[in-house]
Amino acid sequence: MSIPFPLEFPSFNLYSTPLLLLVVQAFIFAFLLLVRYFKKKHISALILSLLIFITGYHRTSYTIGFMDWYDTYRNTKINYWLIALSLAIGPLLYFYIKSITTSNFKFRKKDFLHFIPVCLYIVYKISIFIYDASQPGFDDTQNGYLKVFLDEKYIGPLIGVVENLQMLLYLAFTIQLYYSYRKKIQQFFSNTYSLELNWIRNFLFIYSFLFLYSLFQGVIGSVITDLHWTQRWWYHFFTAVAIIYIGIKGYFTDTNKLNNLDFSVAIKETTSISQTELSKEILNNKDKTQKFMEEEKPFLNPDLNLTELSKMLKIPTSVLSETINSGFEMNFNDFINSYRVKEVQNMLREGKQQQLSLLGIAYECGFNSKATFNRVFKKLTSKSPSQYAVSQNKV
Repeated sequence: MSIPFPLEFPSFNLYSTPLLLLVVQAFIFAFLLLVRYFKKKHISALILSLLIFITGYHRTSYTIGFMDWYDTYRNTKINYWLIALSLAIGPLLYFYIKSITTSNFKFRKKDFLHFIPVCLYIVYKISIFIYDASQPGFDDTQNGYLKVFLDEKYIGPLIGVVENLQMLLYLAFTIQLYYSYRKKIQQFFSNTYSLELNWIRNFLFIYSFLFLYSLFQGVIGSVITDLHWTQRWWYHFFTAVAIIYIGIKGYFTDTNKLNNLDFSVAIKETTSISQTELSKEILNNKDKTQKFMEEEKPFLNPDLNLTELSKMLKIPTSVLSETINSGFEMNFNDFINSYRVKEVQNMLREGKQQQLSLLGIAYECGFNSKATFNRVFKKLTSKSPSQYAVSQNKV
């Protein structure tokens, strides 16, 4: 029995094997996130699943290329079906962060307008396949007439430019959305959900890095020197590693906490004005708040937020926010943590570190993580907690 083609595929080598293993794992995490969406109806899980799937899917053509698919199957038509869906990456990045940072987020009909470009591109790719497949001799070649003389010559490069411009625009909007949310959360909550916010920051950093790396590689390949496939491999390797990290962290980080936060009350920004310019109401509320904080110590509750404190003080939330921002010249987060730091200092002066660890003292004083405790303590005292504890022991 004769074999019509040599059995060269698959070739497991230094280039194909790492990509294959990483891409398969990416698809697994995309599937797990999809299952989570169907079970818990978290829209962020669906969006992240699509992001991971598309990012992994884009590595497929290079993975099978390094496995010698194209050399083995000379007439393969797989290039028609490995459709670049990069036009969907930017909108998905934006809506992923928006779904996390917007309470009870839901897709609106007009949100789907963001995905019209990628839908049109898919229709276009299917159309050129239908046309090329109808032409004589199509079975004897890898790429038909429109694929070579329209898609690869004109449309492909044009889409590449559009993708970069679109990605730059969506990254800018998404990063702005993240920093606006991070700033807003400090006005409402005493512990700023550092684990979840750090995940968003890392997520955006990774996609920004991959975008800039791709752009840099493209400029070098187009302007300076033609890059070999093995030189371009590094971008796909870094991307494959990145989506494994995103899959793992995205699956195990509960971003639904952020989605459920309530920012329904309008607040004023922190302002620096003289005490004589403060209204009598603000001054009275400032004295009342300061006395309550010192006597009742509500800051010991790690989940204390602006709304809860306003109920305790019987001061409207918006008024309390203005009191803290204008009267104490701090946002809510810094205001509460300043009392927590003072409480830690008091406990260290009393020698509590003999019975409790520094982290144990931090938890007793209302902090909810070691990283937040160390960062806030050093910010307010210019010393790390351990340095301050040592200085107290010397007294």
